[in-house]
Parts: sequence; C-alpha cells; structure tokens
Amino acid sequence: MPSKKSSSKRSVSRGPLSERQPTVKTSELFQRIQAHAFDEMQWSRLQTTNLYLDQRIYKPGEQIGPRRQNIVAERPSVLVFADDDPQANFAHPCRYLLYDAETGEPDREVPAQFPPFVKAQPKTLQAFHEPVRFTETTIYRVRPWPPFRCPIILPRGERYAILYSGMSNKRHLNDMEFLYRTLIDLYDFNPKNIYALSYDGTLNTQDGVQVHWPGDGTNYRIKLTGSGTRADFEAAVNNLKGRIKRDDLLLIHTNNHGGYDGTPGTANLCTYPSWDGYYANDFASKVGELPKFHKLIVMMEQCHAGGFNNPIIAHSPADATSVASAATEPNNSYVTADGNWDPFARDWIAAQAEHTAFGGALAFDADTDGDGRIEAEEAFAYADAVKDPRDTPNFSESSEEGGDITLGQEFVIWWWWWWCDIFHRLFYPIYIKLPPEEYLRGIRALQPELAQLVTSLDERALSLREEFSQQLEELATKGFRSKGR
Repeated sequence: MPSKKSSSKRSVSRGPLSERQPTVKTSELFQRIQAHAFDEMQWSRLQTTNLYLDQRIYKPGEQIGPRRQNIVAERPSVLVFADDDPQANFAHPCRYLLYDAETGEPDREVPAQFPPFVKAQPKTLQAFHEPVRFTETTIYRVRPWPPFRCPIILPRGERYAILYSGMSNKRHLNDMEFLYRTLIDLYDFNPKNIYALSYDGTLNTQDGVQVHWPGDGTNYRIKLTGSGTRADFEAAVNNLKGRIKRDDLLLIHTNNHGGYDGTPGTANLCTYPSWDGYYANDFASKVGELPKFHKLIVMMEQCHAGGFNNPIIAHSPADATSVASAATEPNNSYVTADGNWDPFARDWIAAQAEHTAFGGALAFDADTDGDGRIEAEEAFAYADAVKDPRDTPNFSESSEEGGDITLGQEFVIWWWWWWCDIFHRLFYPIYIKLPPEEYLRGIRALQPELAQLVTSLDERALSLREEFSQQLEELATKGFRSKGR
C-alpha cells in the first residue's frame, strides 16, 4: 500500500487522551488520534510501519476490511491502519487500531492480515506516517532484438495457459502482461488457447485503470477473457475439459495476494471481489478434474504459494508436473521498490523470455545446460538466484521429466544439429536484413509447412537411425569377436 508521496506526515498534537474533552470537532479528533497512534508505536517499528487514518466514522456492527477476517466495529469508531510490512503482498501482519469516535480514546487493537477495504483503497484512507514508500525508478528500456535461432517446431499436441490474478494491483497485471507477451511473441502460443483472468475482467486494478505497460511504455496487449473470481477460474478449467488432449501442455500462472490461516495446509489464493480464499486443496482438486494430458507447468507468485505445491503434484492428471512458488507456505512474497513488479514472477518470466521486462540482458544465461531450451527447473533456478532476499522460492516436481518441461519444443528431432546448420546457412542472411517483426512474421507463416516437413523427415530419419544402429552393432560384434572379447 505504500504511495509515492515525497514526505512522511505526522501530527504534532500531544497529551494523554484521557485529559481531552469527550466531544471535539472532527478535524481535531482526527489529529489527536493520529498523534496518539504515532506516540504509542514501538521504536523498532518507526521506520518499517506505515500508518493510515481512515477519515470517516464506522457505525456499530459495520464490517471493517474483507469479510473473511470477521472484524466489525463495536461502537462508533475511527480506524488507524498500521501496515507492518508495506512491501509485502497480502496476507501479511498488520493491525487495526480502533478509537472511540466520541472521545478519541483508544478502544482496541485488532491483529489483521488484510487491508481495511475490499476493492480499491478509499480516498478517505490517508497516510500520515509513511517511512516505507515506493520509489520512482529510472528505466533504461532496450528494444530486445531476438537472437537468431532455429524456429520452434510446432509440438505434437496443443499448448494452453491459464493466467490468473484476483485482487489485482498494477504489479500483478504487469507480471501477467510480461508472461502473455512471452507466450505469444517467443513461444508462439495461440491467443485463443490463453485464458487470462484478472480483477473485474478489465485493465482496472486496485491502483486504477492501467494503460501503458512499464516494460516498454506501450499499451497493454493482454486479452482478458474473464475476471479474477473463483467461478471464472473454474469455468476456464471446465472449458479445458473438452479441449485438452493426451499430448497437450498446460501452463498455470497465479498472481495477486494469498492467505494463510496459521497451520500447515491452509494456504489460499485471494479471489475477486471480496478477498475470499481459494484453498490449495480445492484449487488442486479442480485442476485434477481435467482429463489425462502430457505436461503441467505451474508458477505461483502470491504469498504462501508454497502451500499449493504438494496438493497440485498429488492431484495433477498430467504425466509430468512442476510447480514453482515465490514463498513457502508460512511466508510472504514481496514487491519491487517501485511497486511495478513482483520480483519472483518477473524473473521467472524473464528467464523464459531470455531478456528482462525492459528488454535488457539477464544476469546470466538461464539455459545452464546449453540445450537451447529453458526448462522449468532452469527458469526457477534463475529466479531463485536473483531473488529478492525476503522471498523464499521453492520448487516441486513429480519426476525428473517434470523439471524438464519447456514451454516450446525446439528440437523434437534427434538430428537437430544438422537441421539447425542448414537453417542457419539459408535463413541468417534474411534475418540480418529485416526488422525483427517482419522476420518473425515470415517464420510464423512458414511454421506449419516446416512442421510438416520436419515430421516427414523425422520418420525417414528414424528408419535410417535404426538401420545405422543395426549395422554399427554388427561391426562392433564382428570387430571385437575377432579379438576374443
């Protein structure tokens, strides 16, 4: 919730509340409450806790914050919201400081996990002590020139993706936009196979309507297909039941906020519009309703996401499954200093894209085995290596094959080494003369024919490989038999 205001605010009123008049003007009442909340704050929290005054009066019985917390005003009350970890996604420790609206006397302090509002932060909720603020970042955007490479051969089977964010802030939408562009531009996903679900189904967020993506300053390209409700996520899964086939791949990415009830197995994903929790076992069971398919790759950014790893692995109907999460179950995931990104999600996607969100070079080559593909465990390893130190990334796989899942299949033929040599010789002279967009458009147009050509050659190559193997075996037997071995 930190803002980008230039200075911290603090009231200068002093004196015990018990010495003040029981009936005061509203503005004076607010000043006295602000002063008391600041004066009573522990010294250790002075530089880490933000204080916000809600400049309104709560009626008795009125709900404060999401209904899942079951916090209500017991008398006419004024609220001070103390955010003890402002750069963490929710749920995280925070406090509701309630004051008597008639006298300004402190009433009670209520531990909480979520902000004191349901959708966007109300205008009445204003910071008066804000040591932790998002900072403006100077961005040096680089237009990424895609490296020359063998075109991704269309895989056997379709590839699908579900991108989900419930109570979205702009950073969550930014992460999803980065992933959407990566799937479309690099991995050639069919846009019709991407279910993109966020907030109210538009580019609106808790921070307002978003227009320009901070990665390159252009308009958002993501095509939202629904809202961030639990119902819309389950509708996407239900739709996939009739589409996904035995050889297909599914990517699931979840973002926004997550909850945790304090005991193992209670991690949950926050859903629009009321922060209600979608618990890990329910989420995994829903995914488990899909028919058998080939590969499932999951990346989760929300707080406490690690609590989803084991349930997803246990319920997955895929032959191979991997799950990468930003935080272990008891812990939070964090926000970049400028408030524009969630570092784990951004860096996992950057590994897959082979460049940063701004188009720059990665800290190191994520393709650690040099096979020309970014595997699930390689994307995780990169994000883990460059992580925000407050995050606690964790990774699970159903098998070694689960860790080897890639979003694209470049070399599905055993003779790829000479295929790429021929391709480079014929296409590189074209590549260096054309703008990237024009070259990639041409390659995409040729991909169906390339895939058909490769399939026919692959069948013939397999026959030649078997013939070669048989002849080599005969030579080995003949040669070493003569030596008595």
